[in-house]
Amino acid sequence: MACVAVTWARPESTYTDKWDNINVDEILESNRLLKGYVDCLLGKGRCTPDGKALKETLPDALEHECVKCTGKQKSGADKVIRHLVNKRPDLWKELTVKYDPDNIYQARYKDKIDAVKGSA
Repeated sequence: MACVAVTWARPESTYTDKWDNINVDEILESNRLLKGYVDCLLGKGRCTPDGKALKETLPDALEHECVKCTGKQKSGADKVIRHLVNKRPDLWKELTVKYDPDNIYQARYKDKIDAVKGSA
């Protein structure tokens, strides 16, 4: 039993890769799909299973600089941020109000955010 308790208590090294093959480009190219994910994250709409998983892991990923993200999750996050910052600043603003009301992460990731501005 001690072995089981240690296994449960030990944090996972990465988030699940169950959703790593989601077509991020398809979501970003579809206003309907993108708005659905954003509404899920904002608590304004229903969540798909992968949207629910994202909603649950996003605060931890922000707080810990995505250290538990897989490589695909990191590259997908970069792509989504680049798209939102450059092409959908309205949605970016809504998400930052919800997930970063005190501008903690905006300040922490300022250089990264500034680097993607204008590079859609």
